[in-house]
Amino acid sequence: MQRLFEFIGHHYYLAGAAVFAAAAVAFYEIRERIQAFAALSATQVVRLMNQGALVIDLRTKESYDAGHIGDARNVPMAQLESQAESLKKWRDKNVITYCDSGTSGANGARVLMKLGFTKVFNLQGGLNAWQKDNLPLAKSPQGGKGSK
Repeated sequence: MQRLFEFIGHHYYLAGAAVFAAAAVAFYEIRERIQAFAALSATQVVRLMNQGALVIDLRTKESYDAGHIGDARNVPMAQLESQAESLKKWRDKNVITYCDSGTSGANGARVLMKLGFTKVFNLQGGLNAWQKDNLPLAKSPQGGKGSK
């Protein structure tokens, strides 16, 4: 142990780089685990949508209007708990959440699970993954409804 401290004292830049690398790996792993909560690929999401699943877009209204998945309902993440009552008929049916990258989608799925929803999933990678798979986006008409 004494030699370790001696090495660190003589090579503090190497020790600092090792600590930084370990922190970066830990951050990446934690982030991946957060995003992987109830995650489905875009193909799996399309299958559930064809079976009548509710799709919830957790982004802002402006982002939603710029482009969203098919019949997705816009419920911004900040309003999810307060609007959960209007979604109560979906408690025992498939519900899919998504955002731009998948992080907020996973958090939204967790919130819905806590509120009693039983079949909640998250689009892994969010809308970015959807677009990467060349799947279509719908745009809201100017002055459109936005939230259904």
